[in-house]
Amino acid sequence: MLAKLTYLELKLFTREIVLPAIVLLLPLALLLGFGFQPGANKAQHDLGGQTTAEYMAALGVGIALAILGLTVLPATLASYREKGVLRRMATTPVRPAYLLIAQVLLYAVMAVVVVALMITAARVLFGTPVPERFPAFLAAVVLGLAALFGIGLVIAAVAPSAKAGNGIGMVLFFPSMFLGGVYIPREQMPDALRAIGDYTPLGATLKTMRDSWMGTEPRLAQLAIMAAYALVAGLAAAKLFRWE
Repeated sequence: MLAKLTYLELKLFTREIVLPAIVLLLPLALLLGFGFQPGANKAQHDLGGQTTAEYMAALGVGIALAILGLTVLPATLASYREKGVLRRMATTPVRPAYLLIAQVLLYAVMAVVVVALMITAARVLFGTPVPERFPAFLAAVVLGLAALFGIGLVIAAVAPSAKAGNGIGMVLFFPSMFLGGVYIPREQMPDALRAIGDYTPLGATLKTMRDSWMGTEPRLAQLAIMAAYALVAGLAAAKLFRWE
């Protein structure tokens, strides 16, 4: 039943041409746009020793996780509540919790596709090596996904409508992007902002992904931060979520 429901959600998702394009093509477009600039394959001091292509590949993964977790997931689930889909499912043998699981699985798969796309594109087009500490890189992706998706589920739990869910998500999305180092690389931030950003879900995710990509041992504190966000947000979502 869960597999069928996930497949149906995938079909609905792919019908929305704009959304899959944003999730998949925006990170790739950023990589291509910056990666083909002169000197993009040289290590940059302002990027912590990374090349521009390597930096943009990691950044693209973080952007995709933030889009899926903070905007797409809460807006979709809030829309289902607003339309009464969750309430009607509660009266059928198909438990509405399955729909939540299907949504999380679907977007998690999308995240994996983006990760594979960015690593492959950076390697093939710009000669960027794959993340040197690959297990640590995967741990950052998984924990970052869990943290951001957990927050998205909390938004979905309290948002009365799709518009509200999207609005709340956007309120968190743009500051997260700024503090995470998307608009301004963390190396160019003031110390105070950099310290704050490293303790946000997206900031900790990006920092750990970038460190592991360059072969630097990830900081256990930042892995713990992502795990804590995921745990607290997951428990809060489970307690607050309502079907009507």
